[in-house]
Parts: sequence; C-alpha cells; structure tokens
Amino acid sequence: MQNPFYSIIVPSYNRREEIVELLASFEKLAFPRERYELIIADDGSTDDTAELVASYRQNAPFTLAFYGQANQGPGAARNMGMEKARGDIFIFIDSDCTVDREWLAAIDRGVREEQADAFGGPDSFRRDFPPLLKAINYSMTSFLTTGGIRGHKKKKLGKYYPRSFNMGLSRAVYQKIGGFGSLRHGQDIEYSHRILESGAKTILISDAVVYHKRRTSLKKFFRQVFNWGVARINLYKLDPGMLETVHALPAIATLGLMALVLAALLIPGAWGFLKWIFGAGVFAVALSAVHAAWSYRQWQLLFLVPVVMPIQVIGYGLGFISAFIKRVILRGGEFTGFRKRYYQ
Repeated sequence: MQNPFYSIIVPSYNRREEIVELLASFEKLAFPRERYELIIADDGSTDDTAELVASYRQNAPFTLAFYGQANQGPGAARNMGMEKARGDIFIFIDSDCTVDREWLAAIDRGVREEQADAFGGPDSFRRDFPPLLKAINYSMTSFLTTGGIRGHKKKKLGKYYPRSFNMGLSRAVYQKIGGFGSLRHGQDIEYSHRILESGAKTILISDAVVYHKRRTSLKKFFRQVFNWGVARINLYKLDPGMLETVHALPAIATLGLMALVLAALLIPGAWGFLKWIFGAGVFAVALSAVHAAWSYRQWQLLFLVPVVMPIQVIGYGLGFISAFIKRVILRGGEFTGFRKRYYQ
C-alpha cells in the first residue's frame, strides 16, 4: 500500500483534560499532516469536550473531526468513528494516551514495508508521570506478571493480541469483519481475535509508542485487573482459542498463595518448608522493585512495585476464578465484574 491515509480514532467520555494533552502531542507529530485525520468519537460526554474541540479546530494544524453519540461504551464509539472515517487505515488510541513524535511515521513504515493488514504497538510512560503510574507501567509490562504478551519484541508465553490503546486495521479488514462487539470488558481482545481469524497479516510495530497516562489509584487498578480476569473467561466462552495457559497463571498463583497461607495456619510444622516457597516469591518481587527503580531512575518504585505487582496478579486471579466458577462450573451467563463505568 503506497502512502495510505490514516484515520486516528479516539473514543472519549468526559475526558476534556486528557484530550488537551492528546491534541498537544499531535502538534509535535513528525508526519505529513495531509495524510491523516484525528477523530474524537465522543460517547455522550457531559463536560465541555465538544466546545474544546470546536475551539481547537479553528486553528488546528491538522485535520480534526468531532462526532458524538449517546453513551454506549468505547466499542460503540470506535464503531461510530470507523463509520465516519475517510482513511484507508483506522488506528485506535485511548484518550488517556499521548503519542511519541515518531509514532505515526513508525506505523507508516511498518505497514508499507510489511504490507500489513493490521498491527499493534506498545504503551509506555513519560518521564513526567507520577511514581504510581510508572510502577503500574512496569508491572503491566513485566515478564513476571504478564509473560511478555503486552506489545514487546521480547520472548512471550502467549499469542500477541493488538490492544485498543494502540492498534489499527485496514478498511478492507473492517469491511470483512465488522466493528467491535458488545462485551463490556475485553472488547479489543475479541476484536483482535477476529482480525487474526480473518487471515489478516497482523504485525507488532514495537517502535510505534504511545504514552499511557492512566487515571488511576490502587483501588481502581485492582478493579481494572479484576475485570481483565473476568474478561478472559467471557472470551473463552465465546471461543476457547482465546484462552491460553499463560492467562490462567495469575489464578493458579492466587490459589497457590491461598493454599500456602491455609497450610501454614492449619498444618503443624508446615511453615518450616513453606517459608522457602514464600521467600522465593518475595525475593522475585523485591528484585523486580530494584530493577524498576534502577530502570526508571525513581527510588519510590522500590516501595510501590512490591504493592502493585501482587495487586495485579491477585486482582486478575480473583476475577478469573470468580468468572470461572460462575460461567464454567455453574454455567451462568456473562459475568461483568465491577460495572461503575466503562472508562475507568
């Protein structure tokens, strides 16, 4: 494909301040401005996102469009964006992301050189992010917690699925498979699965980086990863091919920790042996904390990573176990986990 035109679609719901940062990052994008459009696909915001975009458009240095709908969730907003888009290739990023200066140039280079039909890229951090977001970024990209399946070249334990914070597909693939489905959580994995199943050539473009400024706290992070565990079972019920061994490892680790604690409490003399297993886990997390603090040059990660990594593993594990019991053992319907908002 020679010199494709890109439609970059951003679903948004009451994220005015994030949109300000996103637009500012596009001003610095090193890519021909006549070859892309940025679409804000608004999902019923009640703040002044529409007014912000309308004001910015008056002097925007690139093509900027705004479309709105009643609140239906980010998948429906992305579908609306694709319906309105003019591009040969659709790209999705989240409203809490900003783009690297070379982001779109890297995508363009990868798509044309590989003749790719679809692609994904990694998310990372900016130096000005607060320590908690850096700790979360480290945990979510660590081989120890994710098996290396989140958008990196390094060895992975499971199949790579492009994720909606940084992914794209050609118009031709969209016309073949349609838009995002109705799953509350895991929509992007289900969509990536359909892309892969369609036979589309899908690649990882590891230098197409977005900076993911998650608006979160430890409580919100727990709820988020719990819902990811739930989503994996819901995805399995749609197609068993979307569940691999690596996806069950946090649940196995969570059950193992429960068994360890119970054995230490109930079996006389068991702690003498079990303390070595527990100690090995503590050592691995502590080593990760040192590595994170050194890699990010931020001492606070020494104390945050040992909190964040267990929250990620146990939260995901509990969500996975809860959904497995309800949907597989009890044969219930879709389990939605924490439901307050799509955009948290």
